[in-house]
Amino acid sequence: MDSKRISQLDSKPLFIFLSLSFLIAWPLFLAPMAFTDRDLQTQQIIKTIFYALAMWAPGIAAIVATKVSGRSLADLNLKRLGSKRYYIWAWLLFPILSLLTGVVTVLFGIAEFDPAFSMAKEALASLPNTSPLTPTMILVIQIFASLSIAPPLNMLFALGEELGWRGFLLPKLLPLGQWKAILISNVIWGLWHAPAIIQGYNYPGYPVAGIFMMIILTLLLGTILSWLYLNTNSPWAPALAHGSINAVASLPLIFLVPGFDMAIGGTLVSVMGWIPLAIFVLWLSATKHVPVNAEVHIKG
Repeated sequence: MDSKRISQLDSKPLFIFLSLSFLIAWPLFLAPMAFTDRDLQTQQIIKTIFYALAMWAPGIAAIVATKVSGRSLADLNLKRLGSKRYYIWAWLLFPILSLLTGVVTVLFGIAEFDPAFSMAKEALASLPNTSPLTPTMILVIQIFASLSIAPPLNMLFALGEELGWRGFLLPKLLPLGQWKAILISNVIWGLWHAPAIIQGYNYPGYPVAGIFMMIILTLLLGTILSWLYLNTNSPWAPALAHGSINAVASLPLIFLVPGFDMAIGGTLVSVMGWIPLAIFVLWLSATKHVPVNAEVHIKG
C-alpha cells in the first residue's frame, strides 16, 4: 500500500473511532449471553434491545472522534441530504434484490416455492388469537409495512451504524483511494459483528465460518451503501438503505417451504443472497458508477 497515502490518514480520530466502536458495541453484543436461562421470547426481546443499542456505537464513536479531534459535527453531514434520486435507490433496491434471492434459492434447489405461505401462517397461528384479522390479512399487512413504513422507521437505528461506517470511517480512508477505502471499511464493519455472529446472528449453526460469511456480506452490502454515500455526501441515504435491508431481508421466507438452512438460502444475508448483491456490485463497477466521479463526490 502506498506509504504516502497512508501518511495522509488522520490517525488520531481513526484510532478513537475504531476503539470506541468496538469497546461500546462488543459488550452490548455479548450481554444477551447472560440471560440464556430465560424463556426464548424473553431472550429475543433482550437481544433485540442490546443489539439496537449496539447499532449506535459507531455513531457515538464518530461524534466523539470528531469532537476530540477539534472538528465540527457539521463534518458528519447530518444536515445534508444530497441528490434525492439516490433515496429512491435506497428505498427500492433491496426489496428487489431480496425477492431475487428467493428466486435464486428456489433455482439452486435450496428450498421449494410455497404458494400456501405455510411458514408465515404457522408463525402467525402460534400467536395469541386476539385479532379479528385472518392470517392471510395479517400477512398482507406485514408485507406492505415492510415495503412502506418499516424502512424509514428502521433508519433511526441504522443511522447509528451509517453515521460511523459511511459518514466517518469511509471519508477518513478516502486518501487511500475509493476502492481501498470501501473494502477496508467494510471488512472492519464485518468483523465488528463477530460477537453477534458467534451467537447465531444471520448464520445460525456457523459460529466461526459465519464471521467470514458476514465479511463477504458486508463487502457486498457496504459497496452499495458506500456508493449511495459518495453520491450524496450524506449518511441519510445509506441509513435509509440499511433500514430497507433490515425490513425486507427475510421477505422471501414467506414464499418458501420451511426446513432449509437459512444461512445458505432464503434471506438477503444468506449465501444465495450474495448472488444478486454481487451482480449489482459488478454492474456498479462495470458501468463506472464506482469509483464515484470526484466532482460528484465533492458537489453531491
